[in-house]
Amino acid sequence: MKPLIFAGSLRTDSCNKKFAREAFRLAKELGADGEFIDLKDYPMPVYDGDIEAASGIPATTVALGRKIAPADALVISTPEYNGSIPGIFKNVIDWLSRDKPLSLTDKHVLLLAASPGALGGVRSLWHTRQPLEVLGAHVFPGMMGLPDAYHAFDGQGKLKDEKTAARLKTLLEQFTNHVKR
Repeated sequence: MKPLIFAGSLRTDSCNKKFAREAFRLAKELGADGEFIDLKDYPMPVYDGDIEAASGIPATTVALGRKIAPADALVISTPEYNGSIPGIFKNVIDWLSRDKPLSLTDKHVLLLAASPGALGGVRSLWHTRQPLEVLGAHVFPGMMGLPDAYHAFDGQGKLKDEKTAARLKTLLEQFTNHVKR
């Protein structure tokens, strides 16, 4: 399987980038031949129909769509902002929805979240599912939130807790088996 893995966050030291990188590492252990990308490499203006009418779809949106299209699946770790989907990731989805053909349609998606709080970002997962499903993505029923994420990783970016790492690896394995079916 060739998943595309990224975080719905721009911050360099984002705990969601760390969680996505850890998912990438564990997916490779399971035999996946995927790729980790950083949304910071695909800057986009806030979606505005006037911008689209005047300038078309940003080249970075088209480039991201072309990166997503051939992937077998997406693994996305998203922050929780005020109990919901972060604006930057919603903006990415909105721009991608304007590019045809839709790169998200029929794409299998596994959602993860990491948060410094006790809930691990799980409230954002339900909100993030909605626009993806509206665009025809198949969001895997199993999701995972990582609480206390600021303290969850060691100096090399690996999860400190073996049980948490095993849980993530099991979820990735279940997702991979689901996608292969």
